[in-house]
Amino acid sequence: MSEAPSTATNPLGTAAAPDVAGDRLVVAITARALFDLEDSHRLFERSGLEAYAEFQRRHEDDPLQPGIAFPLVRKLLALNTAAPDGAPRVEVILLSRNSSDTGLRIFNSIERYRLDIVRAVFTSGAPVYPYIRPFGAHLFLSANPESVRHALEHGVAAATILPSKAPENSHDQVRIAFDGDAVIFSDESERISQEQGLAAFHDHESSRALEPLSGGPFKGFLAALHRLQEAFPAGEGAPIRTALVTARSAPAHKRVILTLRQWGVRLDEALFLGGRDKGPFLKAFGADIFFDDSHHNTESARQHVATGHVPHGVSNR
Repeated sequence: MSEAPSTATNPLGTAAAPDVAGDRLVVAITARALFDLEDSHRLFERSGLEAYAEFQRRHEDDPLQPGIAFPLVRKLLALNTAAPDGAPRVEVILLSRNSSDTGLRIFNSIERYRLDIVRAVFTSGAPVYPYIRPFGAHLFLSANPESVRHALEHGVAAATILPSKAPENSHDQVRIAFDGDAVIFSDESERISQEQGLAAFHDHESSRALEPLSGGPFKGFLAALHRLQEAFPAGEGAPIRTALVTARSAPAHKRVILTLRQWGVRLDEALFLGGRDKGPFLKAFGADIFFDDSHHNTESARQHVATGHVPHGVSNR
C-alpha cells in the first residue's frame, strides 16, 4: 500500500530513542525506499485499495525491482559477512503500510534477492513512524516526507529518499556522504548565513573556531557508523568510506575540523566547496547516498547519486 501521509496522533514521547540496538547499526527503511513500488502506488491512488491488493496478490511471486536505497542496503548487509569477531552488526528493519497479506510480495522479493532482513512491521495503512524508536533505529529512510519529519522530531536521523540517478561505480565499499550544517551539526551557523549574510557567517565561525558546534540530527547515526567503521582495518581496503561535503570554505573550515576531533569521529574525506554545486563532486566520490537539508543541494546531488533530503533546520521552515 502507499506510504501516503497520515494525520494520526504521534504516540511517541520526546525522549531519546531507547537503546535496544546494543552493538548493532540499525537502519529502518520503508518498502517504497527499498523497492520500486511507484507503479503500484499510482494504482492505489488511481483505483483504490481493493485494486491495489488484488494486483499485489496476483503478482506476489514476481520480484519487485530494486528501489533507490536498495544498493545501499545490500552493501550494508554484506558488511556482516566480512565483519571481524566482535564487530557491530548491521540490521535492516522493513516498515510498510501494506497489510501482511499484500506485503507478502515484499517479503518474497526480499527472499529472492537474498537480503538478510528478518524483522518487519506491516501496519495496514497506519503510520509506521511509531515503531522506529522501539527498534532502536539509528537511521530511517522513507519516500514519505511526513514520516521523515516525525522521525526527526523524535530524535532519529531520517531522510526522504528522492528520485535519483544510481551512482556509476563498481566499488564494493559503502560510501556515505553528509552535508554539515543542519545534518551532522545544528543549524545555528546556517541561520547566521541566511539571516545576516556570508560575511557575518565567516566572522561568526572565525570568532568561535575553538567552540565546538552543536550536534545535528545525524550526529548519532554518524557515531554509530564510526563505531562500525573502527571494527575494520583502516586504509584503502576498508569496507566503509565517509565524506563531509559542505558549502563551507576557509576560514569556516576550522570549526568543523575541531568539532569532529572533539567528538572523536573520523570522516575519510572532507570537501569544502565554497558554494559549488555538490553533484559532480558526489559523483567523483562515488557516494551510495548523500544526505543534505537544502533543496538546492539535493536537486544537484540527485542528478548523480542516490540522495536523501533531511527536512530539518532553517532551510526547511
